[in-house]
Amino acid sequence: MQNRGKKKADILLLNGVVLTLDSTSTVFDHGGIAIKGGKIESVGPSDEIQSTFESLETLDISGCVALPGLINAHTHAAMTLFRGLADDLPLMDWLHGHIFPAEKKLTEDWVYWGTMLACAEMILSGTTAFCDMYLFEHKVAEAAKRAGIRALVGEVLYDFPSPSYGKIENGLRHTELLIEKWRGDPLVSIAVEPHALYTCSPDLLRKCMQISARSDAPLVLHLSENEAEVKQILNLYGRRPVAHLNSLGLLGPRLVADHCVDLDETDIAMLAENQVKVVHNPESNMKLASGIAPVPRLLNSGVTVALGTDGCASNNNLDMFGEMDTCAKLHKVAALDPTVLSAETALRMATGAGARALGWEGLTGQLSPAMLADLIVVDFRKPHLTPVFNPVSHLVYAAGAADVRHSIIGGRLVMKDRMLLTLDLEEIFAHVREFTA
Repeated sequence: MQNRGKKKADILLLNGVVLTLDSTSTVFDHGGIAIKGGKIESVGPSDEIQSTFESLETLDISGCVALPGLINAHTHAAMTLFRGLADDLPLMDWLHGHIFPAEKKLTEDWVYWGTMLACAEMILSGTTAFCDMYLFEHKVAEAAKRAGIRALVGEVLYDFPSPSYGKIENGLRHTELLIEKWRGDPLVSIAVEPHALYTCSPDLLRKCMQISARSDAPLVLHLSENEAEVKQILNLYGRRPVAHLNSLGLLGPRLVADHCVDLDETDIAMLAENQVKVVHNPESNMKLASGIAPVPRLLNSGVTVALGTDGCASNNNLDMFGEMDTCAKLHKVAALDPTVLSAETALRMATGAGARALGWEGLTGQLSPAMLADLIVVDFRKPHLTPVFNPVSHLVYAAGAADVRHSIIGGRLVMKDRMLLTLDLEEIFAHVREFTA
């Protein structure tokens, strides 16, 4: 006789609007999600989910929208410690006059607790995964693991000595050790991360590429962030930054290029041909007056463009809802065309495109069976989110960080009813106040 008992699930979400953000943009207006073993077991009409599954943990998400968690594809998490330190300055003055000197004083404890603060901010604002480039990244990995947030992290590599590892030879070895240590971890993975073309010699960039190729790890760097950088690389090497990377053999599908503001048509064609992934950081680029990245042209050329906040010293927050809103509006006004970058495009840049850029395609970035259960629930029972004609439009143009009600990462509730379940905010605040006193 057929077993008529219900299937077991770890968590059920019922009675909400479910935006799958799958390839056909499937939406369940009265939907549900079943989660088991860290993955999505089923998505569909709420009544169907409820009649098929039973669970010890059931969340009634009436009046809410469930969607894939947001992916912050470029940040420097521990720079929460430098929030507001050197505002309203040009990029190179900001970097060389203030940030690099401040970073010389960093310790691994500072980085750990600065990252814990960042993880709290990100979880509270709907981010379920991030890509980090900074110093003492072994502590960033530990903090992300403790917080229960998905992370791709990499030690920043320069030609000059680092306060983290000293000489660059140590940094390269440190990166390889990180890759081995975290290989196979369900939450944390490692990238190879040379800082930029103006801080890394061709020899260092080649060595980074070799480690990336041997380990099949993403290669992440800042690229063409502003006009001054492009002129500097032209003077040094006789080529624009993208062409310089191409001459070194670094362009390829593992490369994640952050910013990409100052690009010409040849640059865009090379990025597209080599399947390079780009991360757009509109608010940081605006604040540092770096310019406006040609995102619509990149998208039209078939380039994967994800979205990031950059660090809190140049943004000054890790709020991906604000980043989506800024992204969509910035390109409309730049092109004088309200159709040039839609709300859905911005939302997909912050979800599925982020997953593709960071090597998680097919694992996260949409709500489909067998995908990792990385998702958020946004409470639409708010004056600024009423009425609802288009939930995607509301998520980009009206919703904010404080509207995120629940967050689930890898099938684990890390925030429930706005309460963090993996982090102690008072403990984090106490450490950060001690460092910044």
